[in-house]
Amino acid sequence: MLEAKDRKILSELQGDSRLTMQELGERTGMSSSACWRRVKSLEEAGIIDRYAVIVDTRKAGFDFSAVVHVSLARHEQKNVARFVKEVLRHPEVLECFATSGEADFHLRVVAEDIDAYNAFLDDFIFRLPGVSQVRSNIVLKEIKADTALPFK
Repeated sequence: MLEAKDRKILSELQGDSRLTMQELGERTGMSSSACWRRVKSLEEAGIIDRYAVIVDTRKAGFDFSAVVHVSLARHEQKNVARFVKEVLRHPEVLECFATSGEADFHLRVVAEDIDAYNAFLDDFIFRLPGVSQVRSNIVLKEIKADTALPFK
């Protein structure tokens, strides 16, 4: 269970991971050395997984985005393992979830345009063994895209 100070540190770092320990200490009411020790502890525990930059996809030239629903014909371990391995190799896939329901996997995919997305489907998804159905929902407008957890 996270302590209140840890939650405050995480909340602040999610907003700006480039804060200095002095700035983080001022925002959390702690000394910079105490903040540093807590941050190191959160990193070592794996609670802080990594630090990242959030890039605006459209401004970076990725004008096409889709949510792709993939179903496998049979859930043979080798097909599932190959699917997961290949998904991890493709940077166009920003997120992948194994789910229950109609589809086995849901992917969030970005591409420069519809032609690049079509090539992604033809050269990757449609060639994977065991894939029986692929449905794409094209993203028309992004309403909310957040990565921050709701620490209070």
